[in-house]
Amino acid sequence: MRKFVNGFMKKMYFIIVLSVLCCHSYSQQLRQVGFTESFDLAWFTIITNQNILIRISGDGNIIEAGTEEQALYNRNYFSPNLRPYQGNMGYYDDRSDSAFTGKIKNIGVCFFTYYSSKDYPEKAGKIKSAGSLFFDYYRSYEDVSIAGRIKNMGSNAIAYFTSLDDAVLKGKLKMVGTTPITYYSSYDNVLFKGKLKSIGSYHCEWTTVYSGGQSIVTLKSGYQRQLINGVTYVIR
Repeated sequence: MRKFVNGFMKKMYFIIVLSVLCCHSYSQQLRQVGFTESFDLAWFTIITNQNILIRISGDGNIIEAGTEEQALYNRNYFSPNLRPYQGNMGYYDDRSDSAFTGKIKNIGVCFFTYYSSKDYPEKAGKIKSAGSLFFDYYRSYEDVSIAGRIKNMGSNAIAYFTSLDDAVLKGKLKMVGTTPITYYSSYDNVLFKGKLKSIGSYHCEWTTVYSGGQSIVTLKSGYQRQLINGVTYVIR
């Protein structure tokens, strides 16, 4: 009987440990890509297994974490800022590497590691992993104009227009995973240049409004959220 109990307890202990490890190693996922009003990259958003959204800048720093707040009378509109996460958050202390002292160690059960001060300057202090999602960054030798920006986020390769591209496109997001992103170039109508043209198979529709003697170009349907290849693109 005692042998049976001991065997049962060992199995239960193993199951509990395995559950904890699975919880902590859960593969975080890229959920959103946000654009600024000038159509530059605003942030990437990953989601955790606790449904916490974590917004990360293009150069690999945490901006905010929480949940989205949806408008009551417009189900297509969400607050630009997240409702702050109020749960467990840890920080690296002053015994840690100087490059990430004071940085967020965990948000809930999603743990973060960072590149150390001994790493390449383009990487030092930036997110190395979020759970099992690993990050890499562009180096200066690849193109100075995009050095230090996120190059890979897990299986998603991230590409930007470089210093060799059209002046109005330099630094803008070009590809997320298999989703290409295009813009109106400096050779297009002056009112449209630099604006989003398409994200994957989705084409942005613009309209020109005349107000106070000026021509203002706006999205036909205003604020938009487009789900493309499993990622929501937020256009302000």
